[in-house]
Amino acid sequence: MNKPQVIAISGASGCGKTSLIKQLATDFNCPSLFFDDYIDKDSYPADMKAWLNDGANVSLIKTPKFTAALEQLKVSANCPFIFIEEPFGKQRKAMSTLVDQVILLDIPLEICLARLIKRNIGINVEKSLTLIPAYLSKYESYFRDIYFEAVQQVRQNSDLILNDVNAVEVTARHIRQWLQSHFLH
Repeated sequence: MNKPQVIAISGASGCGKTSLIKQLATDFNCPSLFFDDYIDKDSYPADMKAWLNDGANVSLIKTPKFTAALEQLKVSANCPFIFIEEPFGKQRKAMSTLVDQVILLDIPLEICLARLIKRNIGINVEKSLTLIPAYLSKYESYFRDIYFEAVQQVRQNSDLILNDVNAVEVTARHIRQWLQSHFLH
C-alpha cells in the first residue's frame, strides 16, 4: 500500500473537528491524532493578545510531540488515510510538510462559540459559572480575532472548505465522497 494521506481537519475551536475526525477514522478504519492531546504549557505564546497584534504567526505555536507522533504514524500506518486535528492546516512550519490535504470547517464563529459554551456547561455546571464568563471576556477582547485570523490563514491553503452547519454524519459523508473520488480508485 502507498503511504497514507495525512488529512488535516482545521477550523476554529468548536467547529466540530474532533467529532468529525472520530467519525472519519471509524468510517475508513484509519488512525487519528488530536491536537489538544499534545499541547502543554509551552505550546502557545505566553501573551496571546500580543501574539495576535504582532501578526499571529501560527508557527510560534509549538507541539513537538504531535509532530513526532505524526511522523511515526506516517511510517507505520498501513491504511489510506491518517486523520489529524490540526487547527492551523499547513500554516505551521512544523506541520507544513507532514500534511497532505487540509479540510477547513469554516462555520460561523457564533456557532463555534455556542458549541464551546454548551460543551463547558455539560462538563461541570458549577465550574462553568466561573469559567464561561472569564472565557467570554477573553473572547470579546481577543479570542474571536485570533480564531478569525487563524481561519483566514488556513483558508489560503485549504483543499476543501466546508461552511455549512450540518450534523457530523452529513459532513462526514460529504468528506468521504470527496476523499473517495480523489484518492481511492
